[in-house]
Amino acid sequence: MSLSAQEINYVKEHVRVVPDFPKKGIQFVDITTTLKNAKAFGITLDFMKDALKDKNIDLIVGLESRGFIYGAALSAAMNIGFVPIRKPGKLPSDVVSVDYELEYGTDRIEMHKDAIKPGQNIMIVDDLLATGGTADAAAKLIKKVGGNITGAVFFVELSSLGGRKKLEADGINVVSMLQYDLD
Repeated sequence: MSLSAQEINYVKEHVRVVPDFPKKGIQFVDITTTLKNAKAFGITLDFMKDALKDKNIDLIVGLESRGFIYGAALSAAMNIGFVPIRKPGKLPSDVVSVDYELEYGTDRIEMHKDAIKPGQNIMIVDDLLATGGTADAAAKLIKKVGGNITGAVFFVELSSLGGRKKLEADGINVVSMLQYDLD
């Protein structure tokens, strides 16, 4: 589905950019304002659903926490299973994890060991692509259990932060609905 300029503008009008959050100098792109507007949320889901069609996907993986919103909704709409990737200590059964680098330190994400079977085709879904650190870590986690990554779909991309380049360097096809250059 190709969105019209009118639809793109409608959704953009419902995205809020908050200056100096969470700290001075950061321009925070707040997508929660699109969630409370059924039309904006619906347009976003339609775009993502179209990006996923014909991709031979077995499972959608959503990244904590807003990736759960989009991933679970798409999963239900497309009759495809959903797998949450979480921060440490949030999942009740045996997990597999991967550490990844942040700007200042490291973090970890986890998923259930039995969530993905070897050879399954997986699509990563999240609300926002910035540096690509979390999505790249999710890709490593998926590969660690033998999953095949068919691509990654994001609602918003902060293009100046290089996340797309990072993921594409790993052979991951990236699709995003809205792109912002906040530099």
